[in-house]
Amino acid sequence: MTNPLLTDTPLPLFSQIRPEHVEPAIDQLLAEARAVVEQQLKATDRYTWKNLIEPIENIEDKLNKAWSPVSHMNSVVNSDALRAAYNACLPKLSEYATEMGQNEDLFKAYRAIAASDEYPSLDTAQKKIIQNALRDFRLSGIDLVVEKKRRFKEISQELSSLASRFEENVLDATNAWTKLLTDELELTGLPESALAQARQTAEQNGLEGWMITLQFPSYHAVMTYADNRELRREHYEAYTTRASDQGPHAGRWDNSEIMEKILALRHEKARLLGYNHYAELSLATKMAETPDDVMSFLEDLADKSWRQARRDLAELREFARVHYGTADLQPWDIGYYSEKMRQHDYQLSQEEVKAYFPVTKVLPGLFAVVERLYGLTISEIHDFDAWHPDVRFFEITDQNGELRGKFYIDLYARPKKRGGAWMDDCVGRKTIDGAVQTPVAYLTCNFTPPIAREGVSAPTDRESVASIAREGVSALTGPEPVPTGSDPALLTHDEVTTLFHEFGHGLHHMLTKVDHLGVSGINGVEWDAVELPSQFMENWCWEKDALALMSGHYRSGEPLPDALFDKMTAAKNFQAGMQMVRQLEFSLFDFRIHRDYDPDKGGRIYEILNQVREQVAVVQSPAFNRFAHGFSHIFAGGYAAGYYSYKWAEVLSSDAFSLFEEKGIFDPDTGSAFLANILEKGGSEEAMDLFVKFRGRKPTIDALLRHNGIAA
Repeated sequence: MTNPLLTDTPLPLFSQIRPEHVEPAIDQLLAEARAVVEQQLKATDRYTWKNLIEPIENIEDKLNKAWSPVSHMNSVVNSDALRAAYNACLPKLSEYATEMGQNEDLFKAYRAIAASDEYPSLDTAQKKIIQNALRDFRLSGIDLVVEKKRRFKEISQELSSLASRFEENVLDATNAWTKLLTDELELTGLPESALAQARQTAEQNGLEGWMITLQFPSYHAVMTYADNRELRREHYEAYTTRASDQGPHAGRWDNSEIMEKILALRHEKARLLGYNHYAELSLATKMAETPDDVMSFLEDLADKSWRQARRDLAELREFARVHYGTADLQPWDIGYYSEKMRQHDYQLSQEEVKAYFPVTKVLPGLFAVVERLYGLTISEIHDFDAWHPDVRFFEITDQNGELRGKFYIDLYARPKKRGGAWMDDCVGRKTIDGAVQTPVAYLTCNFTPPIAREGVSAPTDRESVASIAREGVSALTGPEPVPTGSDPALLTHDEVTTLFHEFGHGLHHMLTKVDHLGVSGINGVEWDAVELPSQFMENWCWEKDALALMSGHYRSGEPLPDALFDKMTAAKNFQAGMQMVRQLEFSLFDFRIHRDYDPDKGGRIYEILNQVREQVAVVQSPAFNRFAHGFSHIFAGGYAAGYYSYKWAEVLSSDAFSLFEEKGIFDPDTGSAFLANILEKGGSEEAMDLFVKFRGRKPTIDALLRHNGIAA
């Protein structure tokens, strides 16, 4: 049997990958990696970049390129068999990583290179890789005695397994809850697009009526538009109790014990390495220097935002009381009355806005923005292997005609696909003997898919775009409506912003000019700076000249009207105070459960969350709310004791964009400077040094507050 994960191809053979391929491939590649390390260590006693680091980098790149499609498919086309194969490999990969991190001979070899005559002649990226490696050896327990090394390895393996189980529970709980409605009156208030999606979901399940789910597009539509308050409450409870001891599936996929174990093991790991708590350990690879620095930053932002958040909520309460007679505003009412208030105060409807953001206009517009910023050309590739019919594939070339990167894009929500939006690494850039390995990214979102009209099957995105390409621009902009059943997916402005955010991550990965994997693209970038390029890209979603490139009515092609743009900008900071303190609530909660962990008291997860809510929240959650049970960013992702990074990176991105505000949003010199100093450098230099090279000074908080309409 030919194993596609062991086939030397430029891109993964997704359609050929089966669960039974996974474990044999990973076993073989791990064995090869161990053999290479052992062989290179024994081959000489005078170690160099060429005879040690480069061979190890190459074999580990081979391992990563096999594991990447497995991990990705586990997130986007999950199945029981694939999940089992994925989970079988996690402890093996964790064991290998810990084993390498605790390899005394390898550590001594790296130290020898750092102290050698060769070291001064290495380039900046190579030196940074070596320094990062020496740091990571220490963070892997290289200095521990044998018994503690063994315990460190056990902890690492168990944490890897627990994180996977946490994510699986959230996915299973999300997929498990549905509600079929047979009376359309129960869905009064929902826009036609949401009703059509609910009807299509029911049909796909062989049922008549309207089916709502916990997939985010469905949940968001109900919470924002449904007049039926009891339906909103029921949907809210189902969503906020996923994978917990509460709600309609209480105890079935309960993450409670997993969360406690994760916090306990992280604390034990930090203590083994000599840190007081996991928050200190987390900062070893971040820009922030001390836990006090992080807490001061978050509390300062909270202090500046809290009063405005209180005013935001007071105004919403008064609006709901005066206009709708609702005196007891509950969490499941916030989104609903906020949308009513937005429409009332600004005459702005999100459904009206969506009509001007068809994906067939937004995606080319996004590409046009980055072309003007960085001189790039983005072209679609139609002949490629994919994991789902909705997936599209593109390549990026620069103004010199050089191929800089390729990316897959998977835009729509569906069952068996993890929620949220993310960018991930498929292939990283490196250069061997003058040949560049082109970086490849996965860009994943969960937008509402194109909706079938009655009697017509909805086209896949690839089919609808191909049709438009064949028929020319008039297919979207001519006087006649697009034929029934072939309307493109329509994005909310928030979804447009999400797409730009993830593409910013993708550009960071793909536009790197660093030739060594350890610090090319997003590799080696301090975690609290990794969101800079992504949040930076969001700014263009609010600029009139940029919006002209990415918007147009999905049927008439009419440009976004000035009046609608003015309403959007007027409403930009609507409830900005409430939004700010909500993100600060997440950040403070994450940091405190890791900083304040006490083995004698356990995680105290909801005790600490309630303390944080008393400190910064203005909307109080009901007792059944189990938000933390679905907080995958910190329990299953890379943001443990690091969720504050979103706000810190927003300081960086706002300050960076302020230079474009001064020079012009498409100023080529400023774009070239951001490309050269941030995007192309990856993790080859300290993030603060790179920011200063671009901005000419260290960041300040002023632009962040101004962009959010918050008084300094």
